[in-house]
Amino acid sequence: MTTTTARGDGDRADLPGAGHDGLGRGTAGGFAGAVASEWTKLWSVRTPYLCLVAGLAMTGVFTFYYASIARINEYPVQPVGNAAASSAVIVQFAVVVLAMVTVTSEYSTGSVRASLLWVPRRHLVQAAKALVAGAVAFVAGTACAVVGMAVAWGPFGGRASFEAGTAVGQVLAVGLYQALVAVLTVGVAFATRHPAGALSILATLLWGLPSVLLGLGGPTLAEVNDVLPHGAGDHFMRVGTDAPHAPATAALIVAAWATGAQLVGLYVLRRRDA
Repeated sequence: MTTTTARGDGDRADLPGAGHDGLGRGTAGGFAGAVASEWTKLWSVRTPYLCLVAGLAMTGVFTFYYASIARINEYPVQPVGNAAASSAVIVQFAVVVLAMVTVTSEYSTGSVRASLLWVPRRHLVQAAKALVAGAVAFVAGTACAVVGMAVAWGPFGGRASFEAGTAVGQVLAVGLYQALVAVLTVGVAFATRHPAGALSILATLLWGLPSVLLGLGGPTLAEVNDVLPHGAGDHFMRVGTDAPHAPATAALIVAAWATGAQLVGLYVLRRRDA
């Protein structure tokens, strides 16, 4: 006599990438499997490639303009990396879109259910997305910084200096900032679950609110801007400017924003159905 036994969702021994927990029960691929899955999904669509190309293009245009203005207005000599650091105010939105679609595209198509089925521990799904988006954003940020320095050197017309240690530090700082923006974006995207909502919040936080605060002027509003993500990020990316925080403190402020967004996103992810 043959007996057929039904498998529950927790028993995945017959699924690719599944393992065992020592008690005969199937387990999902774990965090490493989640990261591999997110990496594959990211590069299976055109959006990341378009975002990276757009980021490089915006870097080239902005740094050329920045350096030209510095030459025309005869600004004091500054590190050439400041042009690339300043371009982050625009280039960060290419990173925002890249990181946002890793989350919102799955909610719009319903494929997030499959992701949570393969990796039932929801915080691992979120962490994997944040890690992949952050790693790609770091590499993209450093690449954009190098390109920006190369493009800006000529238009500066002698109004820029180059020192290897400073240049490397600024390249890494730009990469770190873009990575933190990506992690921040993933958290916001999980909290909103919709591209329009996520983009509205991030555009306000990263560009709209700082523009208003600096436009109105005044020391109090400037202090508020200094603790916003891009305000703090600008202090550890740029060199030779008056900053209220040490570079390490400024980086920690941006990291705190990213951590806060992740915690809010995780709360929503755990409280609401997919």
